[in-house]
Parts: sequence; structure tokens; C-alpha cells
Amino acid sequence: MDVSAHIEAVYEDIRRRNPGEGEFHQAAHEVLHAIGPVLRAHPEYSRARIVERLCEPERQLIFRVAWVDDQGTVQVNRGFRVEFNSALGPYKGGLRFHPSVNLGIVKFLGFEQIFKNALTGMAIGGGKGGADFDPKGRSDGEIMRFCQAFMTELYRHLGEHTDVPAGDIGVGGREIGYLFGQYKRITNRYEAGVLTGKPVGWGGSHARTEATGYGAVYFAQEMLATRGHDFDGRRVVVSGSGNVAVYAVEKVHALGGRVVACSDSSGYLVDEDGIDLDLLKEVKEVRRARISAYAEAKPTARFSARGSVFDVPCEIALPCATQNELTRQDAVALVKNGVLAVAEGANMPCTPEAVEVFRGARTLFGPGKAANAGGVATSALEMQQNASRDSWTFERTEDRLATIMRQVHAQCRATAETYGDDADDYVLGANTAGFLRVAEAMMAQGVV
Repeated sequence: MDVSAHIEAVYEDIRRRNPGEGEFHQAAHEVLHAIGPVLRAHPEYSRARIVERLCEPERQLIFRVAWVDDQGTVQVNRGFRVEFNSALGPYKGGLRFHPSVNLGIVKFLGFEQIFKNALTGMAIGGGKGGADFDPKGRSDGEIMRFCQAFMTELYRHLGEHTDVPAGDIGVGGREIGYLFGQYKRITNRYEAGVLTGKPVGWGGSHARTEATGYGAVYFAQEMLATRGHDFDGRRVVVSGSGNVAVYAVEKVHALGGRVVACSDSSGYLVDEDGIDLDLLKEVKEVRRARISAYAEAKPTARFSARGSVFDVPCEIALPCATQNELTRQDAVALVKNGVLAVAEGANMPCTPEAVEVFRGARTLFGPGKAANAGGVATSALEMQQNASRDSWTFERTEDRLATIMRQVHAQCRATAETYGDDADDYVLGANTAGFLRVAEAMMAQGVV
């Protein structure tokens, strides 16, 4: 079989059958064009149509979410859950509440989740969900009623052995609490393992809030070590200022680095003294204000509503905001300014053109399905604790997280060496290693 022709045929079929889903097409293209060497080494995967089956979700749920706002007006939103692949375990992936959410976005996120979850080595499959609901500006009562209406429809598809959602953009501990309360009310079961990202006081895991940001930094640290570098004294830029970005900043500072810039959707700020983490947390987590409020409170900082945070010279860049935020132009600027490593803290924040710039310049580049796997890995640790009615210390959980991220990094490098000729090719390594684990399970389980 001509593997290249097979891959192109599969990709064209994905585009034909899923029109208008650009992000999903992009995610599928990256995986398909990385696994050619595996398909040549394992022709049985092509005969069993593993790739075609992987690219088609096992189940796609779309449902109406009707709820009443504080003015007594009925609001109607659309909810989604894409249960993509369960070869390795129950579907696992977050819920995103944001106006941009549509089926294509959820499918892209769910597809990425399959391989990310596989890389952790944990027994979890891939899924994703959410709604086109915007929690910004809504009262706690409105958010509670929306979450209850959302769960009233979704609950029948969930279970600790079936599908275990978590949080994502717009879904934090507050929303998880409301969702869990409604699930418990409807099912009459205290099934703590059905949702992760819970507050520590009632079944949540220590270090879960910090895990994605910490994990991205741990992965970057491992990449840097392969060239004899570390974070100590390095200039770092982090895009975003949400949960992932805040805790990436925290861990960079703990490792001796200096984060000089971060951003939100309104622009970016630069603080040459290093981002004041306490002030950043106050602005974004307490006041829930724009990043410009940081610059107003600190004389050494400046805010810009124009340009890109990646224009700021740095040695390490951690894009932690959203998909396709880092463009080719940004990548060229980073390389010109001497960036050593880029690790994706968000899902697919670098465009394909930007990735090619990094690979061409031999910049260390950690793709999101490897670099930001720390969040879902810690969610799986939360599931372990729930199953055993146990609660671990922060230190024990973070130690497990660090170990998992080192293993993910080592797995990516080893796989890149086996199926390519460059251990630094983390794109090849991450996609191939994740694919291999899922493909082997699918072969063992037959045509289902």
C-alpha cells in the first residue's frame, strides 16, 4: 500500500465529511502527516483501518440547553459532548463554556485529547465538550441555573467508567460544583469520580489547579536539559493570564526564570522586573479585571493593546492562551530574538506555519499534546484518589506530576529516534507515541 496516498485520501475524506471544521482539519492533518513511518512499519494498522476509525468519533452529542436568567428571560444555548475514543479507558476531557464553542472546536479538542491522554500512560480515553455559553458578566445564580440545565441533559451519558468530564476555559471549581450537585441530585449517587477538577474539600486533588501550567514548565525544563540549559536566569514570555498561564509563571519563577510578559484578549503587559505573581493573581482571580489593571497598579509595567506578546524578546516562550494564537510572524520574531524553546501550554496555540518555522530553525518545540498533558494526568490522579476514597498531599501529587511529565518527554524523544532521525522532533515523537498506544489497544479489541 502507498502510505502517503492512503494518508492523503483519509485527510481529504475528513475534510469532505466534516465541512467547515477548520480546527479539526488542522489537528487531524498534524497527526496524519506524522504517523507515516508507523503505518509503513505496521501495515496491519492500515488493513484494520485504524486511522479512519480514530478520526471518526465514537459518539457526538449536541443538545439544547434552556435556562432562565435573572430577569426571568428564557435563554437558549447549545451543548456538546464528543466522546471520541475509549480504547484506553473512559472518555476523559474538559468542558469549555465560551461563545466560540461549536462542533468543530469540540472535535479538534477531543481529537487532541486522545493522544495527549495516551501519552500520560494512564487508563483514559479521549473526549471533550462544552457550550456556547459565556459566563462572563453572569451572576452566580445564572451560572448555577445554566450548569443545572446543561447537566440535566448530559448526565445520562456520564459515569466514572464511561465518561469523566473536567473543566476548561470558562469552567472552574464553581461550575464543576454546580454540575456535580445536579448530577448527584438526578442520579441519587455520590459518584465523586464522575467529574474532576473538584475543590479539594470534597474529592478534588491537590495540585490540579496548578497542574497544566506546572506540567508545561516541567516539559520545557526537560527539553532545555537536552542542550545543557535550564530556566535559571532566563527571560520567559507567557501568553494568556488565565489558570494555565498564572501557574506557569509561578513554576518558572520557582525554577529561577524571569517571566517578563503575559497577556489577555485585550493586549499584553511587559514588566522587566519580572511579573509580580501576587498582583497578577489579584487582578485576574480576585478582581477578574483586564491585564491593563496590572500596569495601572505597578509603575514598572507597561501595557500595549497593539502588537503581540511574542514581540517581546525572550529565551523561552510558553503560549498558554488559546488555539492558533501564535502565528508565523510571531514565530519569526521569536527566532530572530533568540528563543531557545517553545512549549505549548494551551491546545494547539501555534499555527502549522509557526511550527514549521520553529522546526526549521531547530528551536526546541513541545507540542500541546505532550507539553500540556499535566492537567489531564492530574485529573487521572484525582480519579485514582476518588476510587480509593483517598486524598494525597500536594507534595505527593506534584511529585507524581513531575514524574509523568519526565516520562512523557522521554517517550517522545525515544519514539522520534525510532521512527525518525531526530530526537528533538517532538512533533513526530508525541503524535507517533500517542498513536501507537491507542492503535495497539484498538487492534486488540477488534472492530468495534
